[in-house]
Amino acid sequence: QVHLVESGGGLVQAGGSLRLSCAASGRAFSRAAMGWFRQAPGKERDFVATIFWSGSTTVYADSVKGRFTISRDNAKNTVYLQMNSLAPEDTAVYYCAGRYGGITTRAGEYDYWGQGTQVTVSS
Repeated sequence: QVHLVESGGGLVQAGGSLRLSCAASGRAFSRAAMGWFRQAPGKERDFVATIFWSGSTTVYADSVKGRFTISRDNAKNTVYLQMNSLAPEDTAVYYCAGRYGGITTRAGEYDYWGQGTQVTVSS
């Protein structure tokens, strides 16, 4: 079992930055592929970014490419999402997810989820 806890969300003005963190405990986090997803009110949960267990490979949604960066520190059992140039359309609850296996953009293929952290971008 892997327990995930997100933090770092909040209210920011358009053009600003936030860094989300996801702290993991339980099974070997360092062997887990990790992902970030987001869900806006009334919408489905969308893929944002994912990172291979070693950090060697990352994949981003087109909507965040060039603005967001996913990274991980396996020594600290933590994965990060640096979000720059935030826009109102980035407003959502952001979820951290993990799985043992390759990276994937499909939410249904992740086994572990955090409780989410709210990100609100004002115009």
